Amino acid sequence: MRETITELLVDLPSTSNTTDLLLRTHDADPGRALYALRSGTRWQDVSAAEFLQQVTRLAKGLIASGVQPGDAVAVMSRTRYEWTLADVAIWFAGAVTVPIYETSSAHQVAWILEDAQPAVVFVGDGPTTGVVLDAAARVGRTETTFVVRLTSGPVDGTATLATLGEAGARVSDDALEAARSSRGLDDAASIVYTSGTTGRPKGCVITHGNFALFAVNTLEFLPEFLKQENARTLMFLPLAHVLARAVQVVCFTGGITLAHSGSAAQLLEDLTTFKPTFLLAVPRIFEKIHATAGRRAAESGTGRLFAAAERTAVAYSRAVDARGRGGRGPSPVLRASHAVFDRTVYPRLRDVFGGEVAYTVSGAGPLSEHLTHFFRGAGIMVQEGYGLTESTAPCTVNTVSLTRVGSVGIPMPGTSVRLDDDGEVQVKGAGVFAGYHHDDAATAEAFTGDGYFRTGDLGSLDEDGFLTITGRTKDLIVTAGGKNVAPGPLEEKLREHALVGQAVVVGEGRPFVAALISLDREALGPWAAAHGRAGLTAGQAALDPDVLAGLQSAVDVANATVSQAEQIRKFTVLDIEFSVESGHLTPTLKLKRAAVVADHTRAMEELYAGR
Repeated sequence: MRETITELLVDLPSTSNTTDLLLRTHDADPGRALYALRSGTRWQDVSAAEFLQQVTRLAKGLIASGVQPGDAVAVMSRTRYEWTLADVAIWFAGAVTVPIYETSSAHQVAWILEDAQPAVVFVGDGPTTGVVLDAAARVGRTETTFVVRLTSGPVDGTATLATLGEAGARVSDDALEAARSSRGLDDAASIVYTSGTTGRPKGCVITHGNFALFAVNTLEFLPEFLKQENARTLMFLPLAHVLARAVQVVCFTGGITLAHSGSAAQLLEDLTTFKPTFLLAVPRIFEKIHATAGRRAAESGTGRLFAAAERTAVAYSRAVDARGRGGRGPSPVLRASHAVFDRTVYPRLRDVFGGEVAYTVSGAGPLSEHLTHFFRGAGIMVQEGYGLTESTAPCTVNTVSLTRVGSVGIPMPGTSVRLDDDGEVQVKGAGVFAGYHHDDAATAEAFTGDGYFRTGDLGSLDEDGFLTITGRTKDLIVTAGGKNVAPGPLEEKLREHALVGQAVVVGEGRPFVAALISLDREALGPWAAAHGRAGLTAGQAALDPDVLAGLQSAVDVANATVSQAEQIRKFTVLDIEFSVESGHLTPTLKLKRAAVVADHTRAMEELYAGR
């Protein structure tokens, strides 16, 4: 087996927990701005002292309501400041946070309520309250007092943050400290349910050690942007995702100012007014920004200029990579061309991120190598990492000084990564979860005899210890001819085309590989107008010869990266936009392959009819 290890940089006492990190930051500088709240177009700082006061009040309210150390408390809301406040208050009460995606159905919520048995559920708004009450009724919990609204007034007898805080007035500081300090590194801090891309969600038990050790070590591992003066970031990923919450802990541990943006419609304005210095994002965000920039350039008549700037950015980034491996680096001509675009085109792209972002971290899915080079060449470093819910946060990442585009980096501190004889990635270390809640059999199956977690992903390790993910064992397609095909890289290439929203490569047990493609409807309108086809609908586009020719060119580009047996022979365009609401994407915009295939069996059969 090939293996690569990064030793732990910072350790913590076993009796400590995540809340100790916040207290340490507060004691060092009570006036430090830990959070920022949007007020119109301006942002109002929340100091460490103010945040701690609010957390203390809410934690006492939880204790007054009967929450005991070790109890589960759920949160179902969009990303917002109050989500973070509730999360930390839960930990101060010695309890365990159970995040629930706000897009979850009553059926999904009912399963979590049944499995985790939360004593209290925080909800974000009226509709969410209704979903939780519906779910609670399905599992026999008809009382409503256990539901607490994060915003506005009570509904149907539910409590609010204000009423919960008032109830905590009778709880002493000593009682709160006893609850807070009752938890150690090995105790559960959260039960995070998997997104359910395969099968029923399982509750991953994330410990205080997972969060705390990740935080203190990440600050030392990525100091270039986490330890810079006045570091600040805007959180727009769902806080139900464990990576978002792990980054939150990094922020309050390092005294980094964190703001929240819970609305896609508000995101661009929030980036512009808050001006973060670094960002955490998922690949789809980068894909959409790139596609939108290209589309706007075409609409304004500067499409050729943008295309030249894109080619230059990619070439420049690749040359920088080559220099790091002993090559010559960017040529004088390339440097000159890059300098011109760096004054004219790239600043407009950087302005989309607020104008001050120099570093971004991409996780929760693969980002194409082309886009990584594009953004880096345009002045925005993309540090791609790799992790799962079961690893709490990235277990590998490209650092600023150690980056290999196309890989997902080297192990995080305190982490060992290896490949078994079949190429499966296996992980052991500080971030790996304690096991699945109430499921000893699944936990035993998930680990090897010597304690490594079986990720289910396929990968390769180079001579310098950089990991590259090549596919997923359950996604691997075996054609009728016995050829193994990894669909992920082909799909990434297809999504680089402006008209492609999502793509699903199929072919399990079939004579050849094919693809199901959904169109990017935002891009379709401008494309149609530019081609004299204004008003072209998605249904019409699915049969339009020019659209199909454009998609065929995308297929040809993807096919050039694989062997003949792995190439896409046929494709069909689906008259649907994959989304969270349609059930085809997870809340972090990862494709639910099984759901897509199950819902489009007729389209698949037509692809293979007559061969």
